Amino acid sequence: MELFQQVVLGIIQGITEWIPVSSEGVLLLVTSNFFSEVDISLFLRQALFLHLGTFFAALVYFRKEVRSLIKGAINYNNSDPETKRTLKFLAIATVISGVVGLAILNFFDLFRIQEFPLTSASINFFIGFLLVITGVLQLRASSAGYRRGYHLNNTDSVVLGVMQGISVFPGLSRSGLTISSFLFRNFDETTALRLSFIMSLPIILLGNLILNLSDLVFVKSMFFGFLFSFIFGLFTIHLLMKFSEKVKFGHFVITFGALAILAGFVNML
Repeated sequence: MELFQQVVLGIIQGITEWIPVSSEGVLLLVTSNFFSEVDISLFLRQALFLHLGTFFAALVYFRKEVRSLIKGAINYNNSDPETKRTLKFLAIATVISGVVGLAILNFFDLFRIQEFPLTSASINFFIGFLLVITGVLQLRASSAGYRRGYHLNNTDSVVLGVMQGISVFPGLSRSGLTISSFLFRNFDETTALRLSFIMSLPIILLGNLILNLSDLVFVKSMFFGFLFSFIFGLFTIHLLMKFSEKVKFGHFVITFGALAILAGFVNML
């Protein structure tokens, strides 16, 4: 892949990873329509590096929270209640996400239903409309948005773990599903966004590094895709977090839904 293509795909990954539009779907769409014929093997290796770029972006942005969680895990018995609840939530949700995701992938392989008639366009439409409904309900619900990190419980872990796990379906947005689920569980807007991004760290690392390690082949030019994915991922996280603090989150989610629907129209072209 040429340097220009690496830069473009890195920028796209950095922006789309955190909004409810499938980043891999958008990357594949752009690659196939604006660059060359897609080599799936090379594309998957490229996607691995790009996801690692946004992984490190989230790791850097939430470095204080991550550092606190690591210290809490090392000295668990003396940790504060919120840290314990967050660690327990992350552990359970990550395990469930991994089990659900692997089960779906194995189901695809077993029954050879890779050509099941679900397109990224139709899925984006579906998720987009769900997000719009979520945003409307959030704006109308008088009791919504009262929960914080210290309110996390086992039910939250299971629900969010399943939602993150099923995002393995092509076209499904991990951030869209998890943010919406947090809102339906009556979490505060900024907390929903923060927890959604933090819970992505272990599953992105495991899913895109460890599970694909045998297929990992480093191409020198891929570094630029990784670099721009990191830079724009960091910028996008900062922008979204600031936006969520100043704007009623229902409007924020409705905007996300509109973007997902727009992406559906784009995928149909």
